[in-house]
Amino acid sequence: MKEFHFDPNQSYQLDAIRAVTDIFEGQGVKGAGGEFALSDDGMMLTENGFGNALAIDEGQVWRNVRAVQERNGIATKNAGLQGMDFSVEMETGTGKTYVYLRTIYELNRLYGFRKFVVVVPSIAIREGVLKNLHITHGHFQSLYDKASLSFEVYDSKRVSNLRNFALSSAIQVLVLNIDAFAKDENVINKPNDKLSGKSPIAFIQATRPIVIVDEPQNMETDIRKRAIQNLNPLCTLRYSATHTNLYNLVYSLNPVDAYDLGLVKRIEVDSVVGENAMNDAFVKVESVGHSGKNKIVAKLWLDVNTATGVQRKKVTVDTRHHFDLFTLSGEREVYRAVRVEEIDFQNQAVSLSTGQRLAVGETQGGLRDEVQRVMIRKAVEEHLKKEARLAKKGIKVLTLFFIDKVKNYRSYDDAGIPVKGKFAQWFEETYAEEVRKPAYDALQKFGAEEVHDGYFSQDNKGKLKDTGGETQADNDTYALIMRDKERLLDRATPLRFIFSHSALREGWDNPNVFQICTLNETKSDLKKRQEIGRGLRLCVDDSGNRIYDANINRLTVIANECYEDFAAALQQEIEADCGVAFGGRIKNKHERRKVNYRKGFALDPAFLEIWDRIKHRTQYSVAYKTDELIALAGKAVKEMPAVYAPSVRSTRMGVTLSKTDGVGGYLVRESATPVYGSGSVPASESSGGLRASEKSAAETPPLPYGGRDASATLPDVVSYIQDKTELTRRTVFDILRKSGRLRDILVNPQLFMDSAVGAIRKTLYELMIDGIKYEKIDGKVYEMTLFDNTDLEFYLNDFSHEVKNADKTIYENYIPLDSSVENQFAKDCETSENVEFYFKLPAWFKVLTPIGNYNPDWAVIFQGERKIYFVAETKSTGQELRPSETMKVKCGKAHFEKFDEVEYRQVSTVYGLLQI
Repeated sequence: MKEFHFDPNQSYQLDAIRAVTDIFEGQGVKGAGGEFALSDDGMMLTENGFGNALAIDEGQVWRNVRAVQERNGIATKNAGLQGMDFSVEMETGTGKTYVYLRTIYELNRLYGFRKFVVVVPSIAIREGVLKNLHITHGHFQSLYDKASLSFEVYDSKRVSNLRNFALSSAIQVLVLNIDAFAKDENVINKPNDKLSGKSPIAFIQATRPIVIVDEPQNMETDIRKRAIQNLNPLCTLRYSATHTNLYNLVYSLNPVDAYDLGLVKRIEVDSVVGENAMNDAFVKVESVGHSGKNKIVAKLWLDVNTATGVQRKKVTVDTRHHFDLFTLSGEREVYRAVRVEEIDFQNQAVSLSTGQRLAVGETQGGLRDEVQRVMIRKAVEEHLKKEARLAKKGIKVLTLFFIDKVKNYRSYDDAGIPVKGKFAQWFEETYAEEVRKPAYDALQKFGAEEVHDGYFSQDNKGKLKDTGGETQADNDTYALIMRDKERLLDRATPLRFIFSHSALREGWDNPNVFQICTLNETKSDLKKRQEIGRGLRLCVDDSGNRIYDANINRLTVIANECYEDFAAALQQEIEADCGVAFGGRIKNKHERRKVNYRKGFALDPAFLEIWDRIKHRTQYSVAYKTDELIALAGKAVKEMPAVYAPSVRSTRMGVTLSKTDGVGGYLVRESATPVYGSGSVPASESSGGLRASEKSAAETPPLPYGGRDASATLPDVVSYIQDKTELTRRTVFDILRKSGRLRDILVNPQLFMDSAVGAIRKTLYELMIDGIKYEKIDGKVYEMTLFDNTDLEFYLNDFSHEVKNADKTIYENYIPLDSSVENQFAKDCETSENVEFYFKLPAWFKVLTPIGNYNPDWAVIFQGERKIYFVAETKSTGQELRPSETMKVKCGKAHFEKFDEVEYRQVSTVYGLLQI
């Protein structure tokens, strides 16, 4: 694969971008690019730098923030702005980095901002940002007319580069690790002779950069917060899936939203646990700690004799009185002569009389090796099934194994020669056995040794080693992981199974990870959200195109715990992090079912009767009267909320002192003074200045293209709205004149223009759909092969319909459904004597509309006094539809009006089909 392709029209990403850009409405393009002078001390030398400048006051910013929050459904208890920090919440895998990088381009395009600093908390995230800057650069250059942008990672050995950051008039993006500037002794904070005695950070401060903080929850200590503030930011934009503090939240896409919208992979758990393994001396170290001031104890899990048989229980041991595991186990013979000889608090470990030393989380006995071998087998089996199915779609499948001890994958003999660890041996044995099965003949291109490899940090002799994830050795490993990203997606590259240290988990960000298996020997502090986060991104094909098919995008987690425990732990994490319930969204792999089509359904006369009537593809045209659009859109613009001028607010407070309440205050006086230097002018002082062709038509105050010095401050309003709505200049002009709100343009041009665009678009879409017409496209139909090309799998739930009478439908076993209304509809279709044939229309059966594709629900043949062919949309009785749903239903009705003998109905029951 040569490169990734990016979709620039993902609505949720555009909403996240707009949530930030709208904070600065009223700023104007020319007010943001501030020039400043850089003078060398003791020398007659001055250089002009380019930075950011804010032309609107915090009162206007707060009004903008509230408008954004209301649009995005974000409630707040705050009565005012929480400083110039703004939070964007986006679930892992939904393109957070893409969003903030594109926001940089948008902020430059709209307001002229040009200096940006991306602050990251770790090496892994820094390498990820750098990789994204590289792979998105061409994409953004095509979107933004080759806007001049430079980016680099801060290097303390090349601090003189910061001078160029300050002096350049191009968009500058500096990636900066928090640890590089959080302490006074950092190079960036010390005076530097190469910079005429200035500290390097001064060049950043002078530009008033917009600071973008990636994963800000890792930067909430007082030291790190002060360090970020010391950059002298114009504002701080904070992006994360797991914020600790939500300052001025402007956009939220939480895990539930992302999952339900299909923006990340579905999650299923394949549990692998040992059962009834009580025939040897099982010991697991739960914890090591203090009991009182002078006593160290350990909590162990043992298999203990009870009145009802042997059960696994937790016991507390020490080295004084309670150290004999034979006694503590209820005198089970397998524990005879097994004692605790040492409890090492410093190293969190327990030594046994058998010579075994177990760290916290480690076990002996209990089928540990057997369980891990089965986990590897499950991962390989699932991988091969998916690879065989997805190969014809050009999608490469990757499986990721996280381990906590490198020696289990690769170790070294006395001569320093690398040898395979137990995981590598088990994997090769399992893979060689599984891939020989007839179903995988097409996958036997590579040997077992070729399809797996390890990504681990190395010591200075090149030997792999265990690390913590933040060392210089890890730095090189992260760079290798990122550099190999495209290579790993190339199906010609044999590597498919990747072993990596669990400490390096943040470095993995490959969209085609479909299986994750954690083979830790010690207790893992890896959160479930971190574990699944490495495989949540939607996959790509070998052309770099993103795949949105939910039946393909499924992440299988092979876990050494039962499904219920895994799901409960993940649910608790999401509720703690985001305050939202995630219940029911994590699936048990053992409840996955494949939907089978009935053999021969394509030749069934009943199926062919209705399919031949509805299979034709269509195209639409829209017709509306321009005069009607002008009248309705003019009314919509007229009814927009009030437009406020940028202003400077003055508040005088009285101060009170009391013994009980301490220092308090009360409001004495508050005033706001409009500011006209930021793109607005007093209405009484503007002469407007229409173009000659438009001036004769104006009977109300003219649209501003100029006026007294207005040509330097007021934008071309008509052109701006024309570009956003694709209407003609004349139509836009007439709408604005009809609205009677022309003087509002003088109050705050940018705020007025954006509000008007929203009002006009809404009216335009409603009119387009009211006048929509469909025509069949000659020779274009939905081919029957689409049924063969789609392998549909789903998870059983309360709404799934199990087919009892397959002769009446195209399905042999199940129909996956999403609501009780659909479930009852399917049951009634199956049992009703009046329904001759029915089936759920596939997801690929779509009707094109101006506001997105529409997938109708059902095709039904109703046999009464006469045979009627229905396409049905099922909704609950009294269900209030969203405006977009209502418009799509209108389009569905218009589409099927072009099909002979086909009736389209929105119903809640089967019997509603016959009600007029």
